[in-house]
Amino acid sequence: MPLFSLEDLAEVMPLVRSFVPPTPAYAWPLLRARTGVDVIVKHENHTPTGAFKARGVPVYLDALRRAGALPPGVVSATRGNHGQAVAIAAARNGIPAVIVVPAGNSVEKNAAMAAFGAEVIVAGADFDESRVVAAEIAETRGYHVVPAFHAEIVKGVATYAHELFTAVPDLAVVYVPIGMGSGICGLITVRDLLGLDTEIVGVVSTEAPAFALSFEAGRPISTESARTFADGMACRMPLPEPVEIIRAGAARIVQVGDAAIADAVRAYYADTHNLAEGAGAAPLAALIAERQRYAGRRAAVVLTGGNIDAPLFAQILRGGTPAV
Repeated sequence: MPLFSLEDLAEVMPLVRSFVPPTPAYAWPLLRARTGVDVIVKHENHTPTGAFKARGVPVYLDALRRAGALPPGVVSATRGNHGQAVAIAAARNGIPAVIVVPAGNSVEKNAAMAAFGAEVIVAGADFDESRVVAAEIAETRGYHVVPAFHAEIVKGVATYAHELFTAVPDLAVVYVPIGMGSGICGLITVRDLLGLDTEIVGVVSTEAPAFALSFEAGRPISTESARTFADGMACRMPLPEPVEIIRAGAARIVQVGDAAIADAVRAYYADTHNLAEGAGAAPLAALIAERQRYAGRRAAVVLTGGNIDAPLFAQILRGGTPAV
């Protein structure tokens, strides 16, 4: 049973458009020369929050509003992009938002969330510990916890998949990073609804392999750590629902090292002059590693976000790989 229908997607499209205009899908010739593949970049770094997450939370909160269940406030845990989406959607609905981030989180993402109107609280050693704190705040204040994965969130996020597949229907493969799973699950669902045979390949960091391990095991597998500078993929505890959808619909999950991700950040800047955060660059890193599979064919990579802090970007441009 799909998470939504094409009619459901059309129904939420006007709301998503009020937050996020259609993002471009460009074929960059220097990336083609680098990879030997006709590469299409879906530029989800070109949204008002600099990431694809801006599409999903507005749909989630609107569903609560239409059901007469809009809460007095919302709280969520995030490494940054999800939190910005929560902040803008809460502001549109006239309710406060509290965002819990782990210690050492991106300074610039924290500033962006606060600028969008959120109260930012630093608590927990990583994302999964921050989720526990967010649940405690929800109970104390009577707020609603906005999850990282939910059918309504996937529906909103999937509008980028619909844009991509209708603009470029002859794709052999799409590479997409996996954080908590909304992006890849949206791609799988829309691909299937449109009856396409495009392969969907998930990408994770070797330092945060929980989804890759879960894909292989057929059930959620947690890890002790997720220490990658690609913070959008720093998941230790996958949820059962996205694991099931990914196992049913993805061709495979590719693990890429942080050094390869840093190489892809540099490649994006050199070949397209776009900023890519770690998770946003990971699909390109995976395509480069597997380029012989798709030589001479058309492939897409989802540049899911460009929110990388200046010190990290400067280190990468100097040839380094940020340590965590």
